[in-house]
Amino acid sequence: MGSVRAHRYSIVSSDEDGMKLATIAMPNGYGNGNAGGKVHTQHQAQSRFVSKDGHCNVQFVNMNEKGQRYMADIFTTCVDIRWRWMVLIFCLSFLLSWLFFGLVFWLVALSYGDLERGEQLCVSNVDSFTAAFLFSVETQTTIGYGYRYVTEDCPIAVFMVVFQSIVGCIIDAFIIGAVMAKMAKPKKRNETLIFSYYATIAMRDNKLCLMWRVGNLRKSHLVEAHVRAQLLKSRTTAEGEFIPLDQLDIDVGFDSGIDRIFLVSPITIIHEIDEDSPLYEMSRQELETSDFEIVVILEGMVEATAMTTQCRSSYLANEILWGHRFEPVLFEEKSHYKVDYSRFNETYEVPSTPACSAKDLAESKSARSSTNSFCYENEVALMEEKAEEMEEEEKEQEEAIEGAKGIGSANIELQDTNMDAGATDSLPDQDTVPLDARPLTRRESEI
Repeated sequence: MGSVRAHRYSIVSSDEDGMKLATIAMPNGYGNGNAGGKVHTQHQAQSRFVSKDGHCNVQFVNMNEKGQRYMADIFTTCVDIRWRWMVLIFCLSFLLSWLFFGLVFWLVALSYGDLERGEQLCVSNVDSFTAAFLFSVETQTTIGYGYRYVTEDCPIAVFMVVFQSIVGCIIDAFIIGAVMAKMAKPKKRNETLIFSYYATIAMRDNKLCLMWRVGNLRKSHLVEAHVRAQLLKSRTTAEGEFIPLDQLDIDVGFDSGIDRIFLVSPITIIHEIDEDSPLYEMSRQELETSDFEIVVILEGMVEATAMTTQCRSSYLANEILWGHRFEPVLFEEKSHYKVDYSRFNETYEVPSTPACSAKDLAESKSARSSTNSFCYENEVALMEEKAEEMEEEEKEQEEAIEGAKGIGSANIELQDTNMDAGATDSLPDQDTVPLDARPLTRRESEI
């Protein structure tokens, strides 16, 4: 009966079978003995979808009518096959055509009796199969030694010479065209386009970014060069369907045009880990235990042939160094710039890189900014309240002073009034006070 699928839409027998990875252990999480001078924890190897040299690790099985479909596009098939098979097809196409037309000329000579008599009627000096084969080679390659030739007395031989010449031109055009297309194939240009072995995650302009490096080993430029990246990761949908390799786009500046690069010296490609990034909620600890693959693609036109080429590579989770940056490779000399490719894959550790995810980092920054703004508003409000209270106190003091002055003046007036009244009361009334009798003095008596 076989294994039972976990869900009717699942393409594997169970989620465990779908998520199961290879159990081959690596020396550490980064695949080498000591990357950046730091020993990392042990991590299980993951099956790679795209190899480091750009080849896709995919095998096609159970293809119906594969041969017919490939033969229907025979030119592309000849261009895509290996050189050993192309050389074999090149040789066989000419040999088989020479043998075929040699057999035809031998049959014509046999039917007209040229093999038995001394003087040939159709093709002179063709009295055996070897002679017919040599005549076929001379006709198709237009060598024409002059010893063997067709006569005008045999129309079928004349027709076969014309037909072989046409078929020979078709074979030449097809085979030589396929060989030239294979030789000019821009795929070989990828041998001089390189990616860094590791990718890094570090802060760039106060933002957490994923970075990797690309380089061009030739002095000839790659016209209209641009980069793309995708994250491949298995997941299970809400309906229970298991998707082995779900492709998520990683933005490297397509909307702003930053993805288009001038690839003269090595350039570091930057992906800002924001809320639209598939790495937004991934921290350093989660990265060490995650199983995903980032496929990076560099496309452009070869300057010599104007043909488009595509260079690919990939980074597994254990090939992404958290808290590292690339060493500089471009140095300024007196009259030129120097690129040191020995430092192309070198990185150095940045201890100040936060270990939290970009989401947590953004939330902490927003909380900090909101707290600061809240405290500032409170301080402004308190200052305003204090200013109002001070104004009210000053007004109250002024009113108290004015009131005190009014009361003082009123008291002074009242005191003056009382004093006047007291003085008046102290004086006796002249009408009522009797005069004492006293004797007059001498002067008064004389007067």
